[in-house]
Amino acid sequence: MKAHEPSYLALYRSGELQERVERLNALLTSCTVCPRNCQVNRLDDEQGFCLTGRNAYVTSICDHHGEEPVLSGYRGSGTIFFGGCNLRCVFCQNYQISQRTSYFKQFEMTSDELARQIVALQNNLGVHNINFVSPSHVVPQMVEAVYKAVPLGLKIPIVYNSNGYDSPEVIRLLEGIVDIYLPDFKYFSDDSAWQYSGVKDYLPRVQAVLKEMYRQVGDLQVDEHGVAVKGLIIRHLILPNDQAGSEEVLEWIARELSPTVAVSLMAQYYPTHKASRYPLISRRIRYGEYRRALDKMESLGLTSGFAQHMDAPEHYRPDFEKDGHPFE
Repeated sequence: MKAHEPSYLALYRSGELQERVERLNALLTSCTVCPRNCQVNRLDDEQGFCLTGRNAYVTSICDHHGEEPVLSGYRGSGTIFFGGCNLRCVFCQNYQISQRTSYFKQFEMTSDELARQIVALQNNLGVHNINFVSPSHVVPQMVEAVYKAVPLGLKIPIVYNSNGYDSPEVIRLLEGIVDIYLPDFKYFSDDSAWQYSGVKDYLPRVQAVLKEMYRQVGDLQVDEHGVAVKGLIIRHLILPNDQAGSEEVLEWIARELSPTVAVSLMAQYYPTHKASRYPLISRRIRYGEYRRALDKMESLGLTSGFAQHMDAPEHYRPDFEKDGHPFE
């Protein structure tokens, strides 16, 4: 079987990738990179809601073996964890790097250095892909790094691993750059999104974004080793007391996108960060809650994806402030 060539290489050869970098960087002058639309001049290092100026904060670079099996494969996913975020989830498992500014602001990195780092992941660790985690507020910096990494030899798929609160207009500019979209679909209620993530328009935004992502890359495609090369995988985290609206989320995916879309149903919730202050999400999920979501997924024919087991919380507790790999 012929090896899959990521489409960003063709964009680079045609000059289109450079044009996309320029168009995305222009959004930073009065920032509209994400739906917050803070309109600060990040090229002058002004900072809005995400607390990120011209350069991204890169808090961890590692070969991650705990992602979906099609991403981790047998050599790991080359994961780039960005600092800062455009949401404020009270149960964020990565809160050390998403919300603790005193920590993540130590890790400012230029696009030139990030380009060298991602090529090193590819060449030295043999990872299957470059997996950008929480990129919604740093899309220009991410794409600029990819552009600068191509002449250094970058040639593996790009994964866009986001919280789903993205700008559809910016996602359109990623067509042909991103091979695999890995967004969250967190809630089916804007009330829950406001209470737990501090955003009032999450549902219509994420629905528009998922439709655009699916238009670009379609269903999940894998190589002869079962490793993803292209497509959409939608993550959904089950919350206690149905605070995520799991059945409605799954019904919408099957109805508005397709039953063939790969869904990653996640049981790894545990009440970290500020979750203990919110009674309805102050415990882990129960087996009955997990079973209802899993039964709904199966009844809708959403069988192309993945489902974590109930012991998942024991295996997904990163510590970004320790030395070495955050997931070991």
